[in-house]
Amino acid sequence: MTDATHQMLSRAAHWHADQGLFVFPLAPGRKVPAVAKDWEAAATTNHLTIARTWRRAPYNIGVATGPSGLLVVDLDLPKTPDDLPPVEWVSRGAVSGADVLVLVAADHVASVPTTYTVTTPSGGRHLYFQQPSDRQLPNTAGRIGWKVDTRGHGGYVVGAGSRIEGRQYTSTGSLPPQSLPDWIARVLAALEAVDPGRRPVPVSRHTDAYALAALTSELDKLLAATKGRRNHALNSAAFALGQLIGADMLDEHTTRDELVSAAGRIGLPRNEAERTITSGMTAGSRNPRSRR
Repeated sequence: MTDATHQMLSRAAHWHADQGLFVFPLAPGRKVPAVAKDWEAAATTNHLTIARTWRRAPYNIGVATGPSGLLVVDLDLPKTPDDLPPVEWVSRGAVSGADVLVLVAADHVASVPTTYTVTTPSGGRHLYFQQPSDRQLPNTAGRIGWKVDTRGHGGYVVGAGSRIEGRQYTSTGSLPPQSLPDWIARVLAALEAVDPGRRPVPVSRHTDAYALAALTSELDKLLAATKGRRNHALNSAAFALGQLIGADMLDEHTTRDELVSAAGRIGLPRNEAERTITSGMTAGSRNPRSRR
């Protein structure tokens, strides 16, 4: 990265702190924490700590949603041509997470309010809301609807200004995070009441040396794969990391994006890579790896 990019990332980290958002470093050009142990404990709004940290490297910016008092609604897009919405959403014309959220809002005779929003390099959106005052809502995946996830207590999102493969996370407007709409809180509470045994999606605060080392090792092996063996190496990496996802040691979205990025660097066609990753991760998650 250029010095200008490094300076821009440092300024963006300070800007988040000015808004009362707790930040911590992500690996340069990536989404994984650049801290060895508890990234949530490392999250801060202290400008001196931020200056010292971002002086060392052009880190991307992690926003710890729990300490920041946020619930971020993550609206995603299909990853491949085969990534199609379920029938109930197809029949209503939804082709993205943003469409689904609008339809769920309409079902509750409500709307999606304007709030601080970050657009991701893939075209998705992160809608930042303040957590309810009477509870701490956790991370969820698909519980509101297809391609709609949330990041709350125990989670993090990639902050504006961060860059992945040269493409930037950008914020839209200057509006601060607004109060979480009551209907979203009710939807999440109702789902928990119907299925209290269903676990929230973890984004482990302790994405520790073991899990990060495994992720780095699999990516290194993939990048070193010779021509003719690359798709096999991608499948093997996806399976191995899927085992860690199944054991709640890695975040699925972050791991998938890391694999897609590595596959692109070794020249695998994106659609083919996405299918291989989905297949490998699905199989791996059905066979969770023990920490032993």
